[in-house]
Amino acid sequence: MITVKVVNRSPHALPSAATALSAGMDLRAWLPEGPLTLQPLARALVPTGLFIELPAGYECQVRPRSGLALKRGLTVLNTPGTIDADYRGEVGVILVNLDAEPQTIADGDRIAQMVVARHETVEWRPVDALDHSDRGAGGFGHTGRR
Repeated sequence: MITVKVVNRSPHALPSAATALSAGMDLRAWLPEGPLTLQPLARALVPTGLFIELPAGYECQVRPRSGLALKRGLTVLNTPGTIDADYRGEVGVILVNLDAEPQTIADGDRIAQMVVARHETVEWRPVDALDHSDRGAGGFGHTGRR
């Protein structure tokens, strides 16, 4: 377990896991001026009121909530959105409405989930050739349909 500093300017509870083994924690919309309606194919940056300070070597990924995507066609446009350890602005969620009908988001609605994960820093080593692998350069369906 890690400790993450958080400022919560919203009246909503901090993100938390729904079950003991859940990786994602629900993010809630902070819409003090009232509900937001997204027309079909429209997108909006939805505020959460949360500001976080991640430790070095960690990132926070913002991902869609599967039920919201399935039932209402609302999803995170830049999935997964990445919050870096040196970002100090408000956590926002870019939602898009892929449904044929307008969708309304109310203050406090669970709109996305966040996952905090370790990541590595990369040091590139330029070379003239790469080691051989069984896969080689095969990609995008190279293993067939079944």
